[in-house]
Amino acid sequence: DPDSGDNGLVLYSLVNHQTNEFDINENTGEIFTVSVAGKAGTFYLEVQAADQGTRRLTARTTVNVTVDSSSSSNIVVVVLNQQINVVERNIAEVKRVLEDKLGWNVYVVDVYSKELERKARSSTAETHIEIIAFDEAHQEVPAQDVKRKLKEQSRNIEAELEKVFSTSVTAAIGDTPAASARPELIAAIVLSVLLACTFIAFLLYVALDVKRKRKHGQQHLVKEQAESMEGIDNPWAMDKNGSLKSLEKLEHMNN
Repeated sequence: DPDSGDNGLVLYSLVNHQTNEFDINENTGEIFTVSVAGKAGTFYLEVQAADQGTRRLTARTTVNVTVDSSSSSNIVVVVLNQQINVVERNIAEVKRVLEDKLGWNVYVVDVYSKELERKARSSTAETHIEIIAFDEAHQEVPAQDVKRKLKEQSRNIEAELEKVFSTSVTAAIGDTPAASARPELIAAIVLSVLLACTFIAFLLYVALDVKRKRKHGQQHLVKEQAESMEGIDNPWAMDKNGSLKSLEKLEHMNN
């Protein structure tokens, strides 16, 4: 606002504070989250800007905030028999049809085809659309409920989509791609494996050390027993010079 004084001081607010998930900085107009844990989808916030003059002037606009939920377990895949480049150009209309027939807000997570050569984006006539449905409280609708509703409304959905694409359309429920493991989960698994390997190596070292000490002790015991038996009541024992000790005893007795 180019005015000076109170007429140039603009404050921002969320009209009627319609949600508990967001708030706004009244001086800058910056919108920030308060609590969106467990929630996702598109939130429609009506924002008002007002100067502080005697005859206060206001203006309003709608801000759409989308909270991503691409890692959700409630993703449902809708498969259309249309080329991906055509679907991408009409994705807003596809979203509108799905929301109208399902009765829920729909968030499009991804649009893709299983064509290996991504450069040839018009070479396949099958496109996969990953969606998540949300109820009025912005809570995710369970995947099984979305699939059930899609089956019930399949004919109506296909009829509306034929108007969008100007050709016959089939809409089927596809398989949800397996979710990749989170980095922190992968790190935990790797750390667990390393710890397990270290523990096993330690046990092997202890076992080998005990076995070595036991073998050494047995050898030492045999050696001591052999030394203690040397020259005792053994007529064939020999001294360090190689002479028979029994002869030494005999000579000593003769003297």
